Amino acid sequence: MPIHRERYRRREAGVDSVGRAWLVIAANGLRILVRRRPFLFLMILAWIPAIVRAVQIYAAANVPNMPNMAQVPFLTITPRLFRDFLSQQEPFVFFLTVYAGSGLIADDLRAKALQLYLSRPVTRTQYIAGKAAILMMTLAGVTWLPAILLLCLVPVFAGNMSFVAANLYLIPAISAYAVMHITLSTFMILALSSVSRSRWFVAVMYAGLVFFTHAMFGVLGAAIEGTMFSWVSIFANLNQVGDVLFRMPPRYGTPVLASTAVIALIIAGSVFVLSRRIRAVEVVT
Repeated sequence: MPIHRERYRRREAGVDSVGRAWLVIAANGLRILVRRRPFLFLMILAWIPAIVRAVQIYAAANVPNMPNMAQVPFLTITPRLFRDFLSQQEPFVFFLTVYAGSGLIADDLRAKALQLYLSRPVTRTQYIAGKAAILMMTLAGVTWLPAILLLCLVPVFAGNMSFVAANLYLIPAISAYAVMHITLSTFMILALSSVSRSRWFVAVMYAGLVFFTHAMFGVLGAAIEGTMFSWVSIFANLNQVGDVLFRMPPRYGTPVLASTAVIALIIAGSVFVLSRRIRAVEVVT
């Protein structure tokens, strides 16, 4: 039943929190997620590479430095370890985005719950922020958090700060890459979730968009025998910028500024779609 007008009165007991409605939405969404076994299973799987890397760091710090082991990559700690780890997490980010993000708004559209959410005092911005926070905190738990913990383990196992001191740029590099990856994935799936009432259709659209753009890049790359069209692939742009953040040679021929601009445009376009779609069902009082 549509809500034409709803008035709110201050509670007789307690203090109302102003501007914190998004926290309530985020907390409730996270509670729902952690009760689902598939979600917990995905999170456990996503932490296995971090455990393997932790063993690698421990072995590199504690296995005796013998001549025949000097060329063993497993026993060498370099900045590439952290770049490779974040690359390994990309499949887990994809599956978690699809599982946890596809129904964030679509389920509310199907249940016609937006009328309740967007009644005062919850605003459209708070609603979007709360939904985004659910997925962003989830993805940060499998990208930024384990990467930073691995970086902290290096001096713990080595007994000195020499590696961290020589590679301080890894802290902002890890943070910037994780934020960029998380923001891109979150707002893409939220925008798609706002245009359909079926979480399964949203999941198919997201997967199709990711794989189709990468397939297009492959076709164009084969046609010109180069990688200048890597900007066509959504996540090729992410890898291109990530390589530069970690001070490594870019893997594609697209200028880094172009890849950055494409990422920014996708995020901006997603925000625009969200603002239009959520505005369309906002309650007028």
